[in-house]
Amino acid sequence: MKLSSKAQKIYSEIDKETTKLGDLRKFAKEIKKDHELAMELWSTGKFMPRQLAILIMDKKCLTQALIDQLDNDIQNHEFNEQNQLMDWLMANQLSKDKRLIALIESWENSPSKLQRRVFWYYQARLRWMGDTQHSNTGKLLDSIEKNLMKEEPEVQWAMNYTAGQIGKWQEEYRQRCISIGEKTKLYKDEMVAKNCTPSYLPEFIRIEVAKLNN
Repeated sequence: MKLSSKAQKIYSEIDKETTKLGDLRKFAKEIKKDHELAMELWSTGKFMPRQLAILIMDKKCLTQALIDQLDNDIQNHEFNEQNQLMDWLMANQLSKDKRLIALIESWENSPSKLQRRVFWYYQARLRWMGDTQHSNTGKLLDSIEKNLMKEEPEVQWAMNYTAGQIGKWQEEYRQRCISIGEKTKLYKDEMVAKNCTPSYLPEFIRIEVAKLNN
């Protein structure tokens, strides 16, 4: 796609190593919603322009077919960029609309690993402020116990994180979540920076529960 002059100007300003997420948010605040411009920026295939595109998309235009197209495009990025783009899409667009949330909730067994990641990360986000009023918690843990070690790494992380949030906030499920980590040993040998919480479930839950009790 040949870029319009407006898209080319923005692209030239943000496709730089010095561009920060805060800079993108400033651009998005000025542009507001502009789906056509978003698709132009998306067509560049570049990471920062695509992040800005996500911020200015019109969620009313996001269908399963378009999301599948975006998903396929995202999979051309390197691993960390894939996860950042898909998580950014979820946080800024997909989780803001009841119709799109219904799509997220249908993705547990999606053929797309990135859509499966969104399913699980969304479940974690529902719980991470202490909201425990969800009827599917037991079912989610059943699925985690059965499928965690069969999944792709990006999906594993989101499933594990969901178990961590459940174990943190719901005492009745805590030991079950700890046992998942003890059994799978997933992330047990992970090295984390100082003051960062490890992903290994027994340690994650111990540290996070201790924070609640302080």
